[in-house]
Amino acid sequence: MVAQLAAGAAPAAAASSVTCTSGDSAFAAKLSKDITSALRGRDSLTAVALYDRSTGTRCELRATDTFDSASVVKATVLATLLWDATRQDRSLTQRERGLATKMITESDNASTTELWKQLGAAKVQSFLSAAGMTQTTPGADGYWGLTRITARDQARLLALLTSRNALLSDAARAYQLGLMNRVVAGQRWGTPAGAPGGAIVQLKNGWLQRSTHGWRVHSIGAFTGNGHDYAMAVLTEDNATMNQGVDTIEAVARAVHGDLGTPGVVARPWHPPKWQRPSPVRVLPQEAVPPVPEAPAGRTLITAVPGR
Repeated sequence: MVAQLAAGAAPAAAASSVTCTSGDSAFAAKLSKDITSALRGRDSLTAVALYDRSTGTRCELRATDTFDSASVVKATVLATLLWDATRQDRSLTQRERGLATKMITESDNASTTELWKQLGAAKVQSFLSAAGMTQTTPGADGYWGLTRITARDQARLLALLTSRNALLSDAARAYQLGLMNRVVAGQRWGTPAGAPGGAIVQLKNGWLQRSTHGWRVHSIGAFTGNGHDYAMAVLTEDNATMNQGVDTIEAVARAVHGDLGTPGVVARPWHPPKWQRPSPVRVLPQEAVPPVPEAPAGRTLITAVPGR
């Protein structure tokens, strides 16, 4: 599947509808129709890339368009750290494990900055090249949140994490997936929405507001175990609010899970974080946004926004 993703489909930057391929053409058509329908009437600029190994299905929408990564890049940072440690024939130190845990499970920015400085953008680029993530460009001047990413490359990373390969050892993959399975409750929105009850969920989300193109809101998720073996990356920008981006991602996720989930298995109960539930005023989560020139490191975002 990694090789298939590398081959990819024709560039989809100008696409306006989802393109799916599968051994079952009728299934591919249904999945394409359902994802396209989920996005109809939404203002978010959205990119999607997904694969399902069980059915040999792949789907893409604007999969080569580039977006500011926000905190989604933290999954790449950890993969780079693990790859580099393997090349040095060593285990992660206690310090590195502590930083990695906070970076992935809590989306902690300070931990990410420390690991990014330790690795250096050049080493991150070396990992990207080795992984075939050729459409990803590390953020300059230490601004890891401005790494430019594509949905296709994010799906490629998930494919590496969920299958045996020469780049990441089985132990490294299990370690990273384990952390992505332990993301704190307040950040378990996005691609898990509507996931089948028997699936193991591994995810990383990102969110960032800038003066142009509004909110960037992203979610990548892998769903494995109990007969499941698929993953998706959904990237959005031009969102007026963070909630708008979350709603768009979850609409796509529900369509995907509805088609790829095990027939007859009820979707896992979905309880949005408290900040996301409908109310007269909803408050965004109290995490620091990624450090970028417009948003100095450490700035926290506690912004009241109108409810739906």
